[in-house]
Amino acid sequence: MAEPIAGDDSSGDAIARALRAEILAGRLSAGERLVEGTIAKRYGVSRIPVREALARLQSEGFVTIVRHRGATVSESLLHDGRELLQVRRGLEIFAARLAAENRGGTVAKELAEVAEGLSGGGPAFHELVAVASGNDHLREMLAGLNQRVRWGLGHDPAVSATDHRAVAIAILNGAAVQASYLMDEHLQRDERFFTEEFGS
Repeated sequence: MAEPIAGDDSSGDAIARALRAEILAGRLSAGERLVEGTIAKRYGVSRIPVREALARLQSEGFVTIVRHRGATVSESLLHDGRELLQVRRGLEIFAARLAAENRGGTVAKELAEVAEGLSGGGPAFHELVAVASGNDHLREMLAGLNQRVRWGLGHDPAVSATDHRAVAIAILNGAAVQASYLMDEHLQRDERFFTEEFGS
């Protein structure tokens, strides 16, 4: 039986983290039903955070929810994850090219801080590049994709900071081809990590 989630940690986010970990560890199998009442009892919480957690996991691709049938563990999680990372890389490369053509656009100052090593950027760096692209539809698409694949990404903060700095410099210099290439190299690390961590 799972340990109860107590106090301030009894939110939908906490339940989502716990269920996500169980799915990735193989303790919850593909196709297995996820019954709200059972999960609530298991973690010592009400059904409300469980419902929030299942909705979150559905948005990330971990769970499939069918009306009148309830939730089950996704049967295509890893396959979908690999495909989404490929799509994400293509869109991120495009965003980097547009951002370079705009020389950072409205977020040039923030990108300059990354370029100067004043900020590593973290996951927010990719949001900056999307904003710098000047394409709101592209930004929205990337936000949705990044939410769905975030669980499968592995980062060495130092390597990521170095990569982000190089991409930011290329963008601010207006070097569209270089920015695209560097973003491609950076995101291939995520795909290699995914394959090594979760299997081919």
